Amino acid sequence: MDYEVVIVGAGPVGLFLAGELRLAGVSVAVLERRTARATYTKSLGTHARTLEVLAMRGLIEPFLRAGLKVPSWHFGFLERRIDFTTLDSPYPFVLSLPQERTEELLEEWALSLGATIVRGETVTGLAPDDNGVSVLTENGEWRAGWVVGADGATSAVRDAAGIAFPGTDSRVFSYLGDVVADHPPGPGFNVVNEHGSMMVAPIPGGLVRIAGYDPQDQQPGRRELGLDELREISARITGADFGIRDPKWLSRFGNATRVAETYRRGRVLLAGDAAHIHFPAGAVGLNLGVQDAMNLGWKLAAVVQRRAPEGLLDTYGAERRPWGEDVARHTLAQTALISATTPEGLALRGLLSDFLGQLPELSTLIARRLSAIDVHYPPGDPAAHPLTGTRVAELGDHLHEGRAALAMADPPPSVMDAAARAGFRVATEPIASARAAVIRPDGYVWWAGDDTAAVVPALTATGVTF
Repeated sequence: MDYEVVIVGAGPVGLFLAGELRLAGVSVAVLERRTARATYTKSLGTHARTLEVLAMRGLIEPFLRAGLKVPSWHFGFLERRIDFTTLDSPYPFVLSLPQERTEELLEEWALSLGATIVRGETVTGLAPDDNGVSVLTENGEWRAGWVVGADGATSAVRDAAGIAFPGTDSRVFSYLGDVVADHPPGPGFNVVNEHGSMMVAPIPGGLVRIAGYDPQDQQPGRRELGLDELREISARITGADFGIRDPKWLSRFGNATRVAETYRRGRVLLAGDAAHIHFPAGAVGLNLGVQDAMNLGWKLAAVVQRRAPEGLLDTYGAERRPWGEDVARHTLAQTALISATTPEGLALRGLLSDFLGQLPELSTLIARRLSAIDVHYPPGDPAAHPLTGTRVAELGDHLHEGRAALAMADPPPSVMDAAARAGFRVATEPIASARAAVIRPDGYVWWAGDDTAAVVPALTATGVTF
């Protein structure tokens, strides 16, 4: 084998996964068709759970230094914004950070751990066999034990593996422009009326992002968006063109929404946009993909290194695919709100905004959903402790190495010995409402309980060593 794992796609998902695999010592190459990182910003928002994930690997500080903390965010351009300051997280905000900077930081991390990143490699096919997979490119062939497609919505890996991508085609089309604005509106600006919808948000580099829905331009098919056209759309919807000029990126996009039929076929796996696409509402796409990588990385490493049975990989799709479907559902709902420019739609929007103002718990519920704070993986055993499958927000530096951990105050020598044999870190600060908890490398509770005698069997029952 050239590498134990080949990842196709050097976006945030592929780069984070490469770092995860290298933490465990897995040999990994990342193949990217682009010759350089994109110079425009696809994603702007990093949500609380992703920030917790970064903190678990000791990566949070450079991200916080590079980004801007935003306390509220929109849901479907509703007038009443969603308050993120109520989240039970060390990071109760959305971090505004351009995707190209996110990619730069994750690439530095992956390279520092020994990952190989090769640009200018376009994948043309796969040739799997019983022992591995040959990744065919325009320049030759790469041999790997396992392949992960993190190569976006038009994934060559997904197509070559024959994995179906069911869902809906685009029915709503939006515009986007990253431009200089001489007279920008104030923070948190968005408007929806009978002429269309628009949000304007500052982004790093002295630019603003203008995006929304224009009911006068809903013809299928991609075509270029011009600056003069963006000025006209802005003036028609908001009454002002904000003095926009010097565009960095102009684009149109639709709301095609799809979730892969399976996240695994044999030795081929999918993550990020290769596994799910949706309307970019709520800044949830990058976050969904990075959390795919967090779930997959430690499992794939354990299987590659024969520290766990191959069946562990089946839990990846079983756990992550429902959350891909969940994001598909709420982004479709947001699309309906953003495009609700009829009298009936505007009335519905007003009613929902009123509810958000009157029911703070509704705002918190939506904030938890957008930020992925409420992601959980229900255990198969109905008698399991209520904490099982729930997230841990932080555990000091105990997860920095990508290993599992035991959280327990004053563990007896027999427990310490069992944890050492299994390669588990030990945190002597227990998490809430359980005397002991076994924490997976991705920050979810594997087992929890109050019976000290049950801790050693619980460590063994995971079936994974670190």
